[in-house]
Amino acid sequence: MAVPVLLPTAAHDESYAGVTYHIQGELVPALSVELASMPIYFEHHVLLWKDPQVDVGIKAIQGAFKRMVAGMPVFLTEARGPGRIAFSRDGVGHVFGLHLAHGQSVDVREHQFLAATESLEYGFTRVKGVSNILFGGTGFFIDSFTCRDQEGIVWLHGYGNVFEIELKSGEQIDIEPGGWIYKDPSVEMQTMFQRLSTGLFASAAQISWNRFTGPGRVALQSMYFHMPTAE
Repeated sequence: MAVPVLLPTAAHDESYAGVTYHIQGELVPALSVELASMPIYFEHHVLLWKDPQVDVGIKAIQGAFKRMVAGMPVFLTEARGPGRIAFSRDGVGHVFGLHLAHGQSVDVREHQFLAATESLEYGFTRVKGVSNILFGGTGFFIDSFTCRDQEGIVWLHGYGNVFEIELKSGEQIDIEPGGWIYKDPSVEMQTMFQRLSTGLFASAAQISWNRFTGPGRVALQSMYFHMPTAE
C-alpha cells in the first residue's frame, strides 16, 4: 500500500466550475472566492468577510429537523456575485478544494465542510449502529456532494495537515476515528474494535479505528477531531 501524500496547502488564481479562488495562510488558512455567475453555499458561521455587493441568503436543506435533533446546522447560507467572499474555520488546519467532474461524488465527515459551488447537490446520511459508541451514543453524519452539472468544487477544512491515499481494490487502511476527512463512495468503511490486556490481573482496555477498503481515495488529518458530546 502506498503512503498517504500531503495535499497542497495553498492556491493562487485557481479557476474551475465558474469561480476563481485563493487559499492563503499558515496556521488558520482562509479561502477567498471570486464570484461571477456561479453561486456558492456554505455554513453561515465560517464567513470571514465579503464585498458589500455580494448577496447572502438562506439555502434550505431537506431533512433539516433530523440534523437539528443531532445538533447540526439546520440551514446553509448562499452567496451570489459578482464580488468576493472569504471563509475560515475557527481552528488550526488545512483548507483545500476538491474538483468534481460530472457524475462524481464525495463523502465528507461532518464538521469538515467549508463551502461548495451551487452546481453540487448536497445530501447527508446518518451513521448508526456500533459506531455510535465513538460519538457519544448519538451517531454522526456523513455529508455527500454530487456533481449533476458539468463540474463543481467543494472546499473542506482539515485539522492539522491533510493527507490523501488512493487505495487499490481490496487494499485497506485503519484510521483513528477522529482522523479521516473524506472518501470516495466506492470506499467501504467499518468500525473496528480491539481489546487490549495489560496483564493477568490488570483490567482490559479497548482501542477502536475506522477501517477503509478500496478502491478509491481516502483523506486523513494529522490532528484528530472528535464530535462534541453532552459530557
